[in-house]
Amino acid sequence: MSTDHDYSQKFTGGSFLAAAVMLWGGWMLLPVKLGTYFEVGDFAQIHEQLYFWIWTYRVHLFGIIFTAIALVALAAWLAASPARVVIWPGAAVATSGLIVSALAAAFYYHHGAWGAVSQADKTSAEIQAFVTSLVNDTEYVTCLVRFGRVFAGLGLVLVGMGLLKWRLLAAPLAWAAILLGVAAMALTMLVSDELSLFMPVFHLQSLWLAAMGVSVLRGGLHVDRIA
Repeated sequence: MSTDHDYSQKFTGGSFLAAAVMLWGGWMLLPVKLGTYFEVGDFAQIHEQLYFWIWTYRVHLFGIIFTAIALVALAAWLAASPARVVIWPGAAVATSGLIVSALAAAFYYHHGAWGAVSQADKTSAEIQAFVTSLVNDTEYVTCLVRFGRVFAGLGLVLVGMGLLKWRLLAAPLAWAAILLGVAAMALTMLVSDELSLFMPVFHLQSLWLAAMGVSVLRGGLHVDRIA
């Protein structure tokens, strides 16, 4: 039993830390950070550091998925706790949002890399035509971005509520999950045309993931209260 507990603790805490490092580190290392819509100059900049851009974006994408892994691992570890009735739905909803976010990010990843290669020798007019051809598809993908942020935020609220009600984690971390989830939903739904305003929440969510990883690995998750 002790060995199983130790492994659960290490896997869950390690997943949170891995998610934080890949999600935030991959984004911060990106030499070219794309906006909501592609711009003519994006492709030449990406082409200058194409492979580094591709690999850092891949790291970021894995960070999104590892965030889902960490939340599901947390929920699975607490399967014997009454908190599961709140935390399991929270992890499920957050995971659905994260998968949608990964699909949206993959759109920018694919078209950024493909555009950098396919437009390398094109004139400014031809690149502008290519950018224009992406507008309709990008408009749809922005919906995926919004859905992903809202669902992941809602899931985070539920996870935080479960951790707080059953006192399974330090209260500040549980409250942080709730507040970050509410902030993600509010910013996305109330100012939906300003997707860049979400970035402070992104940085704070990454910090929360790291704090969760450290807390779990140090035994801050009070599994002794499971009954």
